[in-house]
Amino acid sequence: MGIGLIAGLALGLAASGLAKQDHPWLADRVLGLRPVGTLFLNLLTMVVIPLIATALFAGIAKLGDLRMVGRLVVRTLAFFWATAILGIALGFLLALTLLPQTSLTPEQQDAVRAAAGADATVIQRAAEGIPTGAQFISQLVPANPFKAAADGNLLPIIVFVTIFGIAAASLPPEKRAPLTSIADAVTDALVRIVHWVLLVAPVGIFALVAPFVAQVGWKLVFAMLGFIATVILGVLLFIAIIYLPSVWLLARLGPLRFLRVAFPSMMVAFSTTTSMAALPAMLDAADRNLQLPRPVSGFVLPLGVTINRGGSAVFQAIAVVFVARLYGIPFGVEQVFAAGIAVFLASLTVAAVPSGGVISLLPAFQATGLPVAGLTILIGLDRISDMFRTMANATGHLVTAVVVSAIENRK
Repeated sequence: MGIGLIAGLALGLAASGLAKQDHPWLADRVLGLRPVGTLFLNLLTMVVIPLIATALFAGIAKLGDLRMVGRLVVRTLAFFWATAILGIALGFLLALTLLPQTSLTPEQQDAVRAAAGADATVIQRAAEGIPTGAQFISQLVPANPFKAAADGNLLPIIVFVTIFGIAAASLPPEKRAPLTSIADAVTDALVRIVHWVLLVAPVGIFALVAPFVAQVGWKLVFAMLGFIATVILGVLLFIAIIYLPSVWLLARLGPLRFLRVAFPSMMVAFSTTTSMAALPAMLDAADRNLQLPRPVSGFVLPLGVTINRGGSAVFQAIAVVFVARLYGIPFGVEQVFAAGIAVFLASLTVAAVPSGGVISLLPAFQATGLPVAGLTILIGLDRISDMFRTMANATGHLVTAVVVSAIENRK
């Protein structure tokens, strides 16, 4: 997978360089790889919904003791939220320390906005599609779980399957066993499909990365090098000083061994910029390599894909300070506190819109008086930073599963 990623970057840069010299023939051929990358992504995502349903149901139904379900929920959410708060603090610390005070000229802002293909009106309309607090709560319980599955709304599916699993856990063992056996068999079959798909993952990752790099080259990277470098440093530090020590101290698992096991999942998340596509690989790593109890991994990992975004929290904190300095707006302690609360609350919901991690920053911008047009600049840079923060998110899902499993075993 790493070789596929590097090869895609190299080919994309070569195609971009030739296109600048009025030789677009290579770029045209590289852009033709997009259907191959889309096919790989579709192969991964087609198993996500049924895999979440069967793994989560089997995990909860096997618990039997409903008190254990409550413990899992509390410990999982506590780890999610604690790491998100630490990520926000780390992001603000790095941004206030490393980002320069220089501002973009209006011409530079227009250039990045054109590369993003968006304007403030588009951003505003997309942000309006994010559910409010009351809407978010009312949409948790699906009126039709099959429609929620067809629409790809993960959180309502998780709520329905959790309720169904708790009901099954309350049944006598002789009635519960057939249900869990069927769910286990379906999960095993879906994991087998994942094994087949991962065999072609290097080709799929290559076909995803090369067209993107050929299209944008390094023009966006060099335009905002300081911001991108700070985000990359932030998410890597987040993994190194928060996630890996948690694995070592709380689960007694060596960080290097964990990284070897997690690497395929991290690469899928990095190249596809979606934790959902990496979920099959994470479930496989938890089951086959880490040998975590299925009741725990089957609950923690699908829930993490839905609401755990520690890497995104780091990015959002850095992004708020970055836009404030681009526009020359003062950003002191009061603004940091207001933006921090808004970023944390945004991390609890899922924005089902493109560049959701950026769109979700609208409340933080409103709380600190930042211009909404600054979101369009972030969208122009979103793909590159999204790769790294999604990789950190996927790492956090596996870390949580390992830590919660270790605590449950000790208890």
